[in-house]
Amino acid sequence: MKNKKKILFTLGIIVGIGLIYLVFLQVKISQYSHLEPPKNADYVIILGAKVNGKVPSLVLQSRIDAAAKYLTENKNTIAIASGGKGSGEDISEAEAIKNELMKKGIDESRVIMENRSTNTVENIEFSKKLIPKNAKSGIVVTNTFHMYRSLSIAHDQGLTLSGLPAETPANAVIKSYSREYLAITKYYLQKLFSVGVF
Repeated sequence: MKNKKKILFTLGIIVGIGLIYLVFLQVKISQYSHLEPPKNADYVIILGAKVNGKVPSLVLQSRIDAAAKYLTENKNTIAIASGGKGSGEDISEAEAIKNELMKKGIDESRVIMENRSTNTVENIEFSKKLIPKNAKSGIVVTNTFHMYRSLSIAHDQGLTLSGLPAETPANAVIKSYSREYLAITKYYLQKLFSVGVF
């Protein structure tokens, strides 16, 4: 009986800690969900997401729409479209972003493609190499759920960027946020291992 109580007590503590951690993650994500980007930034980095054949997923389309609106209003800003070609994709995510921006009236000359990256770390790392040398101010364009981790990764790579959060489509909220909780946890663990905590 005592052992059963101890097990239940331990499980209760573990569940409690887990809930507190999830609340912490949600607070961090929420803090970055309502950022206001500066006007006339030198560049925006549009982070890739799933492309279905040649058609952007709703998540990616949301990022493209937010970027297109900003680029239309800020004529001197260039775009770095970032994302490689993954499983089930007929074209790279960068190409899909570029195609959609052009459909929305953004001139091809304003779009630079980074089409090798396979994750957020590489998105930032490879895009960083394409930033014009005289550029000073930059913005990351991604969905609300993804902004906190994206800006954290950019900071780790020596970039001080602002954020332009795109809405997360309603039908993608549960899946996107659940995956992001895991991705942030992996990011935290990698940082701890990199500094020798473990």
